[in-house]
Amino acid sequence: MKLPRVSAVVAAAVLAPAVLFPATASASDTPKPTGVSGPDTGSDSVKDAAPEDGDGQEKRDRAEVQRILADPASGPGVREAAEKALKGGAAELRHFLKVELDEQRAIDNRVRASQIHHLGGPAVKAAAKAALRGTDADITAFLTTGQYTARAQDDRAEIERILADPLTGPKVRAAAEQALKGGAAELRHFLEVELAEKQRPDNLLRLTRIADGAEGAGPALRLAAAKALDGTYQDVLDFLTTGQYTARAEDDRAEVERILADPASGPGVREAASKALKGGAAELRHFLEVELPKQRADDNRVKLAQLMDAGGRAVREAAGKALDAGTNAAVEEFLKTGFFKAQYEDDRVEVLRVIADKSTGPHTAAAAQKALDGSAADVRRFLTVDLPNLRFSDNRLKVSQIAETGGPAVKKGALAAFEGSYADILAFLKDGWAKAKAEDEAAAAKPGTGTGTGTGTGGSGQQPQTVQPAGLTGTTSGTGTTGTTATGTGTTTGTRTATTGTRTGTTGTTTGSGTLAATGTDGLGWEAGGAAAALAAGAALVVAARRRSAES
Repeated sequence: MKLPRVSAVVAAAVLAPAVLFPATASASDTPKPTGVSGPDTGSDSVKDAAPEDGDGQEKRDRAEVQRILADPASGPGVREAAEKALKGGAAELRHFLKVELDEQRAIDNRVRASQIHHLGGPAVKAAAKAALRGTDADITAFLTTGQYTARAQDDRAEIERILADPLTGPKVRAAAEQALKGGAAELRHFLEVELAEKQRPDNLLRLTRIADGAEGAGPALRLAAAKALDGTYQDVLDFLTTGQYTARAEDDRAEVERILADPASGPGVREAASKALKGGAAELRHFLEVELPKQRADDNRVKLAQLMDAGGRAVREAAGKALDAGTNAAVEEFLKTGFFKAQYEDDRVEVLRVIADKSTGPHTAAAAQKALDGSAADVRRFLTVDLPNLRFSDNRLKVSQIAETGGPAVKKGALAAFEGSYADILAFLKDGWAKAKAEDEAAAAKPGTGTGTGTGTGGSGQQPQTVQPAGLTGTTSGTGTTGTTATGTGTTTGTRTATTGTRTGTTGTTTGSGTLAATGTDGLGWEAGGAAAALAAGAALVVAARRRSAES
C-alpha cells in the first residue's frame, strides 16, 4: 500500500462523502462493490503471460476498465486510476487491472468505512471501528454485510426511542410498533418513508390540542399554534421546530412574574424567580420545571416550623407527624388541609378558655358561645376579629361600673381612662384602679377640718348618689326602698347644695365631707347594678366628661 496515495484518496473522500455513502442507503438497495468479496468479473481474463493476440487483449482490457469506471460502486481512487489507464496503451491498461485495481479498492474501502463510522449510529460506529483496526478483509466484510447488521440494530434502537417519546403521535406510534415486528428492511422503511408520512397528521393533531390549551399551553403558545394551523404545513413544521419555544418563553415569563407577585410565595421561591427573570427562555423553563418544586418544598418546611412554633397542642402534633413522614407531599398536605383542621381544634379550646375565664365580660362570653355553635370560620373570626372589640366594649362597661361605685379618686381615674384609649382602659384595670382605691381609703381615714351633714335614704334606682368631695358642705337626700347607710363627720369650709337623686341597691347618709363614705369595689361582678345600670353609669360618665370640658 502506498501511503501518499492513501492521503490523497482520504482527502478526496472527505470532499465527496455523499458519493461514497448515501445516508439513506439500505442493505437491499446499496450495490456491493465489484470485487469486494472476490475477484472482479473481468479479472479472470487478465493473464500473467503476454497475450497471444495483442490487439484482441487490449480491446478486452479497455472494455473491462470502462466497465469498472461505469460501476457506481467504484470509489474515487479506482476511478482516477481507471481514467488514467484508459489514456494509455495496452501496458497501462494491463497494469491497472493487475496491480492498481486491488490497491485502489483497498484504499477506497478504508475511506468508505471511515465515512460510515462518522455518519452511523452507535452499533455502526462500533462495527466500523473494529473493521478499521483489522485487515483489508475485515473492512471488506464490514462493507459487504457488517454495516447492514449494525445499522439494523441502530434502527431498532431509534424506533424504540420514538415510541418512548411522550410527544409521539398515535399514527407514528402504530407504524413504529408494526416495524419492530419485522426485519432490517421494515425498520429502514419506517425510518426513511413511513415516519414522515405518519408525522403529518400527528403534527396537525398536536397543534390542534395545543391551540385548545393542552400540554399546559399558555395564551401566547395557544395563539401561535392557532396561527400555524391557519397556514401551510411548513408553518406547522416551523412552529414545532422553533415557534413553540419562542411562544412558550413568553408564557413562562408571565407565569414567573405571577408567582413572584403571589403573596403566598415563600422567600426561596421569590429569590429563584427573580433570578430566572434576568435570564432567557432556558432559565425560565428551568425555574418552572426544576427550581420551583425544590424551592417551594424548602419554603413549605420553613412555614411548617413557624406554624408549629406558634400553634397550639393540636397544631404542634399535626406538624410533627408531617415532619416525621419525611416527604414533601406530607408537608404540603399539612399546609393545605391538616393545619386548618388542627387549628380548629386549638381555636375551640381557646374559646372555651375565654368562656371559663371569670374576667370575661358578658358580651364576650355570649359571642364566644355563639361562635362555638357555628363553623370553623366563625370560631377563627371570633378569636382574630371580634374578641379584641368585645373585650374593649366589656372593659369600658366595667370601668363605668367601677366609676359608679367608687370614691373621688376612683371616679377621676375611671373617667380619665374612659376618655382615653383602650390602652388607658387596660392600664386602669391593671394598676390604676387599685391605686385610686388606696387613695380614697386613705382620704376616708384622715379627719377633716370642717363640718358638714348629709342625709340620704335608699333610692328607687332613678338617680345615682353624688358623693361630696372633702372641704364642701352640703346635704344629699334621696328616697328609696332599700339601701345601706354610711356616716362620716368632719369640718368643711364653703357651702354646696347636694344633688338629689335616688338609686337602687345603694343608699346612705353622709355627714360632713371630711370623712368619705366607704364605697369600695371589692368583689364587684359583671352583674353588679345590672346591665342597664352599668350602661346608665357609662352614659353619666360621658355627660360628666362633656360638662368638665365645657367648664374648662
